[in-house]
Amino acid sequence: MLFELDNILTDDILFSMENQEGSYFLDIQKIQIVDSPCAEEDPDRFVPLPVWEPKDGYRLMEKFTANLKNPIVRQELSDALNKSKGVFRAFRDVLDQYPESKKIWLKYKNEKMKNEVVSWYNALREEQGLKPIGTEPEDTTSLILEDFNIIETSDFSFSAQSENGNNAANINAIIKDGVLHIEELKVNLKYRSLGLGKTLLCKLLEKADKNNLDVSIDVPAESDFFSRSLLLENFKPDTQRFIRKK
Repeated sequence: MLFELDNILTDDILFSMENQEGSYFLDIQKIQIVDSPCAEEDPDRFVPLPVWEPKDGYRLMEKFTANLKNPIVRQELSDALNKSKGVFRAFRDVLDQYPESKKIWLKYKNEKMKNEVVSWYNALREEQGLKPIGTEPEDTTSLILEDFNIIETSDFSFSAQSENGNNAANINAIIKDGVLHIEELKVNLKYRSLGLGKTLLCKLLEKADKNNLDVSIDVPAESDFFSRSLLLENFKPDTQRFIRKK
C-alpha cells in the first residue's frame, strides 16, 4: 500500500526540495526523509524526492513577476531578476520592502511547489494502478484583509491602514441632493492590485444601503477596468460628461 501524502509530509518534502546541499529520499517504511547513499541500494523502500533545482526557482520567480499586477513591485522584481549575480537575494530584498506582495509570493510559491509534489505522488500512485489525487485550487491574488484595519474616519468615509499604520487606501463621499456622491477613491500605488479599493467601496455601499441612499461616482474615461467593477456592484451609467480642454 502506498503511503499517505498528508500536510506534515508535504511540508517536509518541500523543505528538502529547496535544500540544495544533498540528495534526499523518502523512506516509505518509516515515512521520513533521509539523505543517505545507501538509499539508492533499495529503490523499493527509498524513493527519490521531486527534483527542484535553482533554475526551477528562477522560472517560478519570472512567472510570478510577469503576472504581478502592481507596476512598481513588478518593475523592481524584474530589475532584480536581470542582475548578473545575487538574483535570489535581490528578489527577496525587494519583497521585504513590500510585505503584502511578499505574502502573495510565498503563497504562490507554496502552491506551485505543492503541485510538483502532488504530480510526483500521482506518478507513484499510477505505478501501483491507483487513481490520482487532485490539487488544491490556486488563489494567489486574494487579499488577506486581516492584515489591514478598515476604519470609518468620518460619516461615509473609510480608510485602510496597513499593519505598520500606513494609510493604504481611502474613500470619501458626501450627500448631494439626496444622493451619496463618491468624491474620492484612492489606493496608494504601493498597495494597488490587492483588492483594497473594492473592499472600501463595498464598505461604503453597505452603509449607503442601510441609509437607503443612491450612490454616484464620476469615473475618468480611461478607467475601463474600474467601470466594469462598478457594473458588478449594480452601478449603471447615468450621464456623460464632456470636457473641452484648452
